[in-house]
Amino acid sequence: MTRIAILETGHPPEHLKNDFDDYPARFRALLGEGVATTRFDVQSGHLPDDPSAFQGAIVTGSAAGVYDDLPWIPQLVSWLRAARGRTRLVGICFGHQALAHAFGGAVEKSDKGWGVGLHRYDVRVDEPWMHPRARTIAIPVSHQDQVTAISDDARVIASSGFTPYAGLAWGQDAISFQCHPEFQPDYAAALIEGRRGTRIPHPVADEAIDSLKRPNDRAVLTAWIRAFLLLTPPPVEDYGSGI
Repeated sequence: MTRIAILETGHPPEHLKNDFDDYPARFRALLGEGVATTRFDVQSGHLPDDPSAFQGAIVTGSAAGVYDDLPWIPQLVSWLRAARGRTRLVGICFGHQALAHAFGGAVEKSDKGWGVGLHRYDVRVDEPWMHPRARTIAIPVSHQDQVTAISDDARVIASSGFTPYAGLAWGQDAISFQCHPEFQPDYAAALIEGRRGTRIPHPVADEAIDSLKRPNDRAVLTAWIRAFLLLTPPPVEDYGSGI
């Protein structure tokens, strides 16, 4: 049976915990029924002993930054370096930044400010697992940090003017995305409202909330991640809603 490790690096804000699923539950829903998963509480120091015992591993989002002085972050970075080539790795938001950092890139708090709402990215390359095909994808985001430099062996698979390194890949067994395919628009909106005025300026929040009402391509990116992790044979080529 295919088993995926979910490396939980963060949690929904306290005021949203009763109304929304935690992050491992969201990724279980993304993977679908029939896919066995094991959750690891990374902040408590729990990581898989043997990466090769899993078909793949997903690193979730987190309120932390990879540069924060927290004991679990260097443990995760060391694990990712050791796991590379031994299992398939997927990083989302903080996980995207953690993979980039672990593999030789750089991450900083962006002077562009908060990335929130629905962001659209240009798809730069056609990877074997990218089915259905799409030239662009629009996905909810919530981040201040950004990958600002990448290693020589990384390739950019998605980008925008706001986030040049929005999607990255290393070889054939590690990919990452700055956006959140596991975020429903109502959860992304609730996050923004909780930070409105204190961390996110009102005009930015207003524009972001409005953007989340538009159609998104979460289903496309979900299909890509499933195909990458589960080695799903590609279907007949077509193009998704992000054309």
